[in-house]
Amino acid sequence: MSTLAVARRKPWTMSKVAVNGVLAVATVYMLMPLGWLVTASTKNAGELLSGRPVSLENMRLGENLGNVFSAEGGVYARWYLNSLLYAGVGATICAFICIAAGYSFHVYRFRGKEKVFGLVLAGVMVPTTALALPMYLLASKVGVVNTYWAVLLPCVVSPFGVYLARVFCAGYIPTEVLEAARIDGATEFRTFWSVGLKMVTPGFFTIFLFQFTAIWNNFFLPLVMLSDNKLFPLSLGLFAWDTQTAAFPEYYPLVVTGSLLAVIPLIAAFIILQRHWKAGLTAGAVK
Repeated sequence: MSTLAVARRKPWTMSKVAVNGVLAVATVYMLMPLGWLVTASTKNAGELLSGRPVSLENMRLGENLGNVFSAEGGVYARWYLNSLLYAGVGATICAFICIAAGYSFHVYRFRGKEKVFGLVLAGVMVPTTALALPMYLLASKVGVVNTYWAVLLPCVVSPFGVYLARVFCAGYIPTEVLEAARIDGATEFRTFWSVGLKMVTPGFFTIFLFQFTAIWNNFFLPLVMLSDNKLFPLSLGLFAWDTQTAAFPEYYPLVVTGSLLAVIPLIAAFIILQRHWKAGLTAGAVK
């Protein structure tokens, strides 16, 4: 074979059909649990226990939804609102604090800045379960155990969010723009609020989504902090129902249907804010 023919030979690549086939299989695999949840939420306890949750016969979704919201005096609606409060308020405040901290690390120079940032990165490596007991002791000393504050306050701090915010600020906020704002007479707070925060909006929403998902799925912290079931988030409330299924099988449809409703806000948040978080994921990719 001639040298020219070898040079012209195209490198081996997977065909589009193969790539799309792998992606299709991966997509179906990831959607299977959601599909099971949708079909199982239309069954009663007998059908779930008999091993026919994916059958399309005897659809009772409306009946199951009614039972979920009427069980135990309608406490499920209270759990839903609690989760929205914890996740929505906590993620919003956390994202703002993280952006402010990341902006400070990016813009200002002060003694020991990198050492302080190193401590923040060290916080990323500490598992949240290891902090549950110390946070409970602190909350007990302050007197906020078994209140909304016991769950909200720990959720507004995220070392990983601070790290992401610094990366976003470095990728989205040119120093020249901040200098121009200062020359025009803007104070440091006005520069951050009117210039820096608006330029790093994709990063704000990306951190918000990460924290919203983490708080929504949080289980161990509410388990440690709360004892009043009216303060439970969905994760802890559904667990409380699930512990009763052995003695009361009629709780099975409640747990399954309640779990289906619990994933709706996460899907809605990602769809509504996808334009912002997709842009945020490319922060720093192009200078």
